[in-house]
Formats: sequence, structure tokens, C-alpha cells
Amino acid sequence: MKYSFLLACLLLGTLLLSAQKKSATGSSSEVPFVYSNIVVNESGELVFMPISSGNDGKLTEKQTFLTLENIRITPESAETGLVFNFNNEEFNGTIYYGMFANEKLKYPQPVYFRKSAKITKGKAEIDVAGLSGKYDIAGLEKTGWAKLGYRITNTFGDILYNGRLNVEGKGPFSVGLSIVEGPFVNNVSGQEAVISFTTNMPCSPVIEINERQFHAVQMMGNPIGDLHHEIRVHHLEPGTAYKYTVQYGNYRESYRFKTSPHAGSRQPFVFAFTSDCRAGAGGGERDVHGVNAYIMKKMAALAVDEKAAFFQFTGDMINGYSSSIGETQLQFSNFKRTIEPYWHYIPFYIGAGNHEAVLSVFDDGSRYGVSVDKFPFNTQSAERTFANAFVNPENGPSSEDGAIYDPKPNHQDFPPYKETVYYYTYDNVAMIVMNSNYWYTPSTGKIPEIGGNPHGYIMDQQLKWLEETIDKFESDPNTDHIFVTIHTPAFPNGGHANNDMWYYGNNSIRPTVSGLPLKKGIIERRDEFLDIIINKSRKVVALLCGDEHNYSRLKLTKKTPVYPENYRGKKLKVSRPFWQITNGSAGAPYYGQEQLPWSGSVEMFSTQYALMLFKVDGKKVSLRVVNPDTLEEIEEIVLKEPK
Repeated sequence: MKYSFLLACLLLGTLLLSAQKKSATGSSSEVPFVYSNIVVNESGELVFMPISSGNDGKLTEKQTFLTLENIRITPESAETGLVFNFNNEEFNGTIYYGMFANEKLKYPQPVYFRKSAKITKGKAEIDVAGLSGKYDIAGLEKTGWAKLGYRITNTFGDILYNGRLNVEGKGPFSVGLSIVEGPFVNNVSGQEAVISFTTNMPCSPVIEINERQFHAVQMMGNPIGDLHHEIRVHHLEPGTAYKYTVQYGNYRESYRFKTSPHAGSRQPFVFAFTSDCRAGAGGGERDVHGVNAYIMKKMAALAVDEKAAFFQFTGDMINGYSSSIGETQLQFSNFKRTIEPYWHYIPFYIGAGNHEAVLSVFDDGSRYGVSVDKFPFNTQSAERTFANAFVNPENGPSSEDGAIYDPKPNHQDFPPYKETVYYYTYDNVAMIVMNSNYWYTPSTGKIPEIGGNPHGYIMDQQLKWLEETIDKFESDPNTDHIFVTIHTPAFPNGGHANNDMWYYGNNSIRPTVSGLPLKKGIIERRDEFLDIIINKSRKVVALLCGDEHNYSRLKLTKKTPVYPENYRGKKLKVSRPFWQITNGSAGAPYYGQEQLPWSGSVEMFSTQYALMLFKVDGKKVSLRVVNPDTLEEIEEIVLKEPK
């Protein structure tokens, strides 16, 4: 009775405030219809006005200098060096710099010079001329060019950004056309791949493979080219190693990658998995503005050393939770730069987590305010910001539009799923990547009034797509093994008993769309998800998760208790033993184990840094887990035996 009354009040309030919003300025299109109780005040500002309790909150935008645009600048030419002008007199710090050696190194890194440059009132000059004689490891004096690496820190010594540039001249010096991010090899199949990178100046680069040239597709025939480049190389042979050369201006960089083998060839291979490398405690490279670069770099290096065919990373690569897209872009860039030397050679597939949130924040006087997924969705949402930063397959669902709760048919009301939900294959393995933080509202308690999706909830259209994709691979004779990866565990074990797909067993947690709560709660939706990947599939080997900053392996059976006491809903019957493996051990602050109904089924738990290395050998799948910091083996186990 109380619930029905509250629902009626919320619906009435939503209708009244929607009418008020339209009459205030005629700008109701600024607010997605899926949200509620967001109105335009007399000053033309967007305000969240809760009905039940709490203060009104005005939409605010975080003001920060620490954005990618402000930090990744092109230095100005000088007689003996380069001048970094950040155009901010309040910005002080230090720039460390040095050359990349002129040696044939597979994973080149800069060596920092013994001197550094102070940033004073937003300006610093680095002494390129001082990198001469015995310090000229790049051959600048002879050739008139060198690749320079640099690191920007603030006055506290916090690392903000690691960059690189091509320097030209023998005095004065200038910055030439440079790749400032990449190249990255992405979306590798048996016949093609996508090479992506960013340059500091517009250009029209070329990828060369076996004397064939591939060009970027220029938007509307842009004659000067672009800054960001995604070049598809195609008509390749399966299971073949290729040298690729990026030619941009007068510069060339060469690397290698290997195409996937013929589907179903069942050759032995290894792939890597981890998640949660957002900043950790301890200072230094454990926090390169939002990223634990110290351990993530070791994760990537170990994966490549183990000859991993690909690396799956599922969520929380950055601190995130920002209303500033520019700050989010800076943190994404720091993540990519951390593992860039290894991403030249093998693909890294990236999934979204809750810390990738980009937010519209309404300041109601509380500590964090009331936050929802940033809008407009098509240009500023977390989903769009993520898709702009990474190159993933585009074979997932389009959005939640078309679901039964879609408030406006034939109109886009939800964020796009593009590149946050997708699948890819390698030989006899299919990897399905999901997004458990789609249209995410961090302010869970305010969801009934403002709208949005709680952490861990899989909405209808994504669930429907999952079932269709599972069906596709179940009937594919070349696919023996399916892995499903999602950031939030179905069964948290250490650090997230209060959310994920559990919320202490509170099934009332669910999304609200246009003032109306969805029919299914979080426990019911968890069970529908598990029913698809366990009972409706013979091939799904494991659910791979993150979010919790530890490593755990849980064996779910029909005897495993998975419900709160006195649960009255329909209960799932598990038809076969199933693995949930959680690995959020890439450097975020650790969590210890919690006692939960299923804790007796947890066969392994560790707070060490952990890289998971899956070996697929025909119908057999085994797992080795290694601490990349110490190279200590945490465990080795067979997950699936041939029948």
C-alpha cells in the first residue's frame, strides 16, 4: 500500500514538474525524458527537485585545470630547448625529460636526464641542447631529430602525465609531427585489424604491410587530415605474423602483430585477464593521475612475455567519477600510455566499470551531490566518452531504446551501448563483454526520484542481446568455449557485499525510467543472467569479473546458498557446476574477504596482485594466476577437461 502511494506521488510529481520544465524556457530537450524531477529554474539553470526529502540541487560542472587538452600541449620553439606554456599562472611543478635511445628495442622507454625543468607560473623550458655529447643517446646532433619523453608532476610530486614528442633541429629546436598516443593494434581477426593512434598535428598517415598501403578514411575529405586515426588493414592471412609500419610525415615507426588462426583450428594459445588498475596507495607511479601505472605496466609486460594472444581488461582502469570529460580523457590517456609499448603488438580489449562514470552532478549540499549519467547522452555520456577513447568491436546492442519501458518510441532516450558491449572470437574461444554500469546513477538512494540504473544491474535490451549471442555461439561448431566478462560479480566476496548483484540481498534495488521502477529487482535480474550463461549454455566456461580488489575463484553448484533468508522470489536451479572468477587485482586499494551465504564455495581468495593467464588447448582450459610484481604463482588449476 505504501509503495503504491509513493509510486503515484512520484508519477504525479514527474508529470507536473515535466510540464513546469517545458513552460519555464522551452528547453526541455536538454534533459533526457528518462530522468525525473529535473526542472529549469527562473535563472535558466537545471535543478533536481526531490519530492520526498532532501534539498534541491543545482547542476554543477567540475572546474579543473587537469584536462587532457590543458596538459598534453605542444611546446614552443626555443634556441636551446622547448618551452612548455600551460597558460595558467597558478600551475607549478616539474618536468622530467630525456631521450629514447637510438637502438632496436621492442619496447622502447625514455631515459630521463639528470636535470629537470621547473614549472613556474605555468611555464617551463627544458634544455634540449644539454642532451649532447655522452647524453645524446638518440643521435640528435647527427640527424637533427630525436624522440623525447617527458613527465609532468605537480608541486607535491604527483605524476600528472607522461608524454613523448619528436624534436627537430640542432638549435633552435622545435616540435615536429609526432605520435602522442599509440599506435595500438585493435580488433584483430584472421583477416584484419585496426591500427589506431593520435598525432599532435593533423596529418594523413599511411600503414604499410607487405608493400601494401592502407589509409585513414578522412571525414568529408578533410585535406589536412585528422589528429585521431583509425586505419583498418584487411585481406590478411589467418595465423600470420605481420610487420606494420606507420608512416606519418617524414617519420616511420614499425611494430608487429599476429592475426588470429582459422576459426576452430584448436591450436594452443594463452590469453590474459585482469581489471581495476585505478590509482593505489603508496605514491609514485602507483598514481599517475588516476592510474596505478606501477603494477599495470608489469601486468602487460608479463602477459606479452607469456605470449598472450590478447588481453581482456574489464573496468575501473581510472579513478574517474568526474563531471569533467577533459579530466576523464586525461586519465584514459594515462592508462593507455602505461601499457602502450605492449599494445603495439597485441590487442587489449577494454570493458567499462563504475569508475569510468562521467557525471551530471546536482549539488544538494551533500558530500557528493546527486549524480546521474552525463547528458546529452550522444555527446557527453560515460558511454560516449568511453567509446571515443577506445577501439572495440561494434557488434553489441544499440541502446535500451525499444524496451518495454522506453518512454518515447522512435526517439533515442538512452545512451548508446557502442563499444561498451560487444563480443570477439579467437580460434575456438568467444569472449562476450558486457556493461554492468550502463546509464549508471551512483546516487542509488535517489534512483526512484531522479531515475537511472544502479551499479550491477543488466537492463533488458542488453540481456536480450546476451541470450541471442550465446545462442549464436552454442550452435557454432568452431566455438568450444565461451567466456562472459562483466565488471560486477554476480556473487561479491570481498568489498562489495553492499552492491554488485547482491545489495545485502535487497531485491528492491532496480532502475527507474521516467519515474517508474522496472518490474525485476537486482536478485531476480541476477538469476536471469545466470540462467542464460549456465542453464542455457553448455559452452560458457566462466564468468570473469572485477570490481573487488582481490582475486577469488568461486565454484557455484546446486548446493551453493545464494539467497537472503526468507527470500520469497522464484529461485534459480543451477544445472551444472560453474566458475565465477573475480580479479580486480591490478593495483586499486585492496579488499579483504567478507562472509556471505556462498563463502563456503569460494575455493581461492588472495589479496596479491594477480594476472590471470588462461591456456586454451583444444577442448581443455586451464588457468595459471601469477603476481606480476614478484612472479610468484598464486594458483594453477584446470577449469575444463575434454569429454
